[in-house]
Amino acid sequence: MAKKKSEEILEEDLITPEVIPAERGIAVEQETRPVEEKSAKQAQKRWYIVHTYSGHENKVKVNLEKRIEYMNMSEKIFRVEVPQKTVTQVKGGKKQEKEEKIFPGYVLVEMIMDDDSWYVVRHTAGVTKFVGSAKRPIAAKDSEIKKIIHRTQTQAQKIQLDVKAGDKVRIISGPFSDFVGDITEVYPDKSKLRANVSIFGRETPVELEYKQIQKL
Repeated sequence: MAKKKSEEILEEDLITPEVIPAERGIAVEQETRPVEEKSAKQAQKRWYIVHTYSGHENKVKVNLEKRIEYMNMSEKIFRVEVPQKTVTQVKGGKKQEKEEKIFPGYVLVEMIMDDDSWYVVRHTAGVTKFVGSAKRPIAAKDSEIKKIIHRTQTQAQKIQLDVKAGDKVRIISGPFSDFVGDITEVYPDKSKLRANVSIFGRETPVELEYKQIQKL
């Protein structure tokens, strides 16, 4: 009976297939074999993707790092990462910098997967489940994780500006400095916009970077 009860608990903790990370560019290996079938010799540290409650990514990182230390799991759980990028927002002519998560709702964990390490991560406050198959978590491809971490460390700051088509702006740098233009298109992903500027009495379309303009 005890064995049956244990199996019921395990079934309750099984995770369902997750496709969101793959859609966002994180590839996972198609492995569904339970960890118990692997020998200790085969065990190796891999990156796994953990789903968290929305807005709890950094809290999960802190909580998990504390649990790793408290439960002496540093030899099985090595790194916890929340990929972020720095975004500069310009509002009312003032610049504000903030950290923006690249994959909201997800935390990356480098670990050797076994029952003990799985338990420590899975039962960390804020964690909802591992991304994986119906039997066990699926490791993410190391090459994909390395690209994400490298991009996080080297990515240039992105500027966000509260402007839209129809707004009037003053150009503060470049060959059209001091000219006033009317925005016709905005490209937030490139931090650029297109505006019509009156030059010698003629409307001329120019492409500008956010840092080159000031909203009027």
